Amino acid sequence: MIRGIPRRLAWLATAALVALTPRSACAQSVAIAPDTSAGTAPPAAADSTPATADDSAGPRLSALTGGLSPAELAPAAADTGRPRAVDYSDAYGTRLAIHRVASYTELPLFAAEYVLGQKLLNQERTSSRPSSGLRSAHKVVAAGLGALFAVNTVTGVWNLVEARHDPSGRTRRTVHAVGMLLADAGFLYTASLAQGARETDAGANRHRNAAIASISVASLSTLMMYFWKD
Repeated sequence: MIRGIPRRLAWLATAALVALTPRSACAQSVAIAPDTSAGTAPPAAADSTPATADDSAGPRLSALTGGLSPAELAPAAADTGRPRAVDYSDAYGTRLAIHRVASYTELPLFAAEYVLGQKLLNQERTSSRPSSGLRSAHKVVAAGLGALFAVNTVTGVWNLVEARHDPSGRTRRTVHAVGMLLADAGFLYTASLAQGARETDAGANRHRNAAIASISVASLSTLMMYFWKD
């Protein structure tokens, strides 16, 4: 009986020690020390890197933008609704300067042509032969007006086409251009009546009336550019 007591005490002490040991410590020891008896490697740790915002929002962002890339979306985002700047060439400024200088001579030439034409018409009605000098002066001024309108038509239409994307002053430019083109057509018609004006009094009246109508349209179209400011 005395010999068996120490063995029983050792067994009870071992059982008490096992009972008092925390289960978490046991579990950690088991997890830290993997079984290598079979010669297998421990399982690889799972990738714990959190997903980025781009990865998680990728499909949803693609659905919202219709599959467009950020580079394709940039111009739309930069568009603030403000008018865009329009670039003009150096030739535009040159043509505009020529157009303006020629326009300054337009009204004086109109006045001179009207006075000469009226005097020529009065002489034809009062005498059989009007003054040759008066007739020559009338032709010279008419030729000057023809050259003036040829230059201003080319420079004006050319600049109108180049400025087509500029919304500033577009209505004013368009109204002016239409009026001057109508005047061009009127002066061509007036020139076609010149021969009849030398033959009959009725032909002279048609020539005069067509000239006055063309001068009126051209003068209004020119003056509007001086007084109509955007």
